[in-house]
Amino acid sequence: MFLSLLSLTESAEMSFSSLKGLLSPTAEYDVEKDSRDMSSNDGDTTTGEAKPSREVKATKLIDGRVISDAIIGLSDGMTVPFALTAGLSALGDTKVVVFGGFAELIAGAISMGLGGYLGAKSEEESYHATLKETEKQTITDPASVTETIHDIFTPYDLPPALVAELTHHLSSSPNLTSFLMNFHHTLPEPSGSRALTCALTIALGYFIGGFVPLLPYFFVGENDAFLALKWSIATMAVALFIFGYGKTCFVSGWKSSRNIRKGVVGGLQMVLIGGVAAGSAMGLVKGFQALADSS
Repeated sequence: MFLSLLSLTESAEMSFSSLKGLLSPTAEYDVEKDSRDMSSNDGDTTTGEAKPSREVKATKLIDGRVISDAIIGLSDGMTVPFALTAGLSALGDTKVVVFGGFAELIAGAISMGLGGYLGAKSEEESYHATLKETEKQTITDPASVTETIHDIFTPYDLPPALVAELTHHLSSSPNLTSFLMNFHHTLPEPSGSRALTCALTIALGYFIGGFVPLLPYFFVGENDAFLALKWSIATMAVALFIFGYGKTCFVSGWKSSRNIRKGVVGGLQMVLIGGVAAGSAMGLVKGFQALADSS
């Protein structure tokens, strides 16, 4: 009976260890540890000679939040400054377009960067507040914590005995707070440099995206704003399509005809959005100019 109970406990711990890797949205596979384990377990127990272990190289993926920040910055940078430069082009003065565009780029990049910084700081403060409240709950209300643990495993159709064993084990585990933060609140621990990285990524993305429609104005004469606008529209149509296509395929995948069609649709949507924004801005500027001339 004792051996049977011990076997069940070990099985529950092993199952929880594997289940945690499957359930955690931020779980990272420790490739180096796995390589060391395989190296130590692949030895010949009869001869004492170690067999060659497989070499597994760890791959480091870019943080998805950084990609999200870059997309936010590029998306706004490719539409708002483009609309502004298109609207200012109605005045026919290239210098006005360049100076106004640069002023908007700098102000917009600073504003977007500060917004990203404050948002990341709020996310960090929210995480620590939730962590503090969770730590307090594990001490003052262990019954509700036990019920929460049980509720986490219930949807996965595990054997009742295994769920009970996991619940009992986690209730007294020193990693209980970490488990609740990952699986109950689903809040990954923010990096200490998250706020600064977010601010720089969004601001840089905004500036780069907004600088594209300004490029043609550097290669035309002082009174050739309309000619530069034509080149700016063509440049931005291509840039918006590439950005929309890449953004869509980054999420859905790059291969297969279905993903390619999704990318084309995403690219056309970005071109349509940018065109509507630029046309609206240009129409407003011409309308204000007409009102000023009539008065």
